[in-house]
Amino acid sequence: MGTTKPSYAAIFDMDGTLIDNTPYHFKSWQALYKKYGKGELSKETYYSEISGVPVMETIRRVFGEGRTEAQLKALLNEKEEFYRKLYAPHLAPISGLVSFLTGLKNVGVKMAMATSATVEDINFILDKVPIRDDFDAIVNSTMVSKPKPDPQIFLKAAEKLNKPPENCVVFEDSLAGIKAANSAGMKVVAITTGHTAAELHPVNLVINDYTTLSAQKLAALFEKQQYE
Repeated sequence: MGTTKPSYAAIFDMDGTLIDNTPYHFKSWQALYKKYGKGELSKETYYSEISGVPVMETIRRVFGEGRTEAQLKALLNEKEEFYRKLYAPHLAPISGLVSFLTGLKNVGVKMAMATSATVEDINFILDKVPIRDDFDAIVNSTMVSKPKPDPQIFLKAAEKLNKPPENCVVFEDSLAGIKAANSAGMKVVAITTGHTAAELHPVNLVINDYTTLSAQKLAALFEKQQYE
């Protein structure tokens, strides 16, 4: 058996993890709340209850009373249109991401994306950021029955990569995502696009961007037995 192939796989959330779009999602939710008389959406409520959760889950919970499924779907589309108009001029990968993913791919690390975003949103991002081919699998919320913080989406990604959960590292920015990754028994690298480092726990590593990361640093996480 060769020793050069890494034994671990990397699984990435998308929103707030590959791209710093979370503030634009927040603004689009604020606009929807205001338009439909749900009051002012606070940043605290957004980050604790909405970020990392599938959009339709939140639409049903907040706007569901007295609306048909078709009306809820229309609200989802309206929210996403708000977001895309706001974010399109700013769309860019987080600093260091593209070269980091290339580095992982070059040494044979298997990679997946596991995101609560809609298929339309995934395409909106991947049509502009040239990283689609870096991923061996893309798992979205329609492929699982339980959303984050349930670990199902990450376990599904590990299955598609043919790696046991304990040999996977998840990149996440949301509290729901971190909880899901921990529940899946995976290593966690948290990125500070939505929360301070102190709020992101328990994790194995906290980063501000990808500029200082390497395949070797990730490999080292699997040699550590304790959370930092």
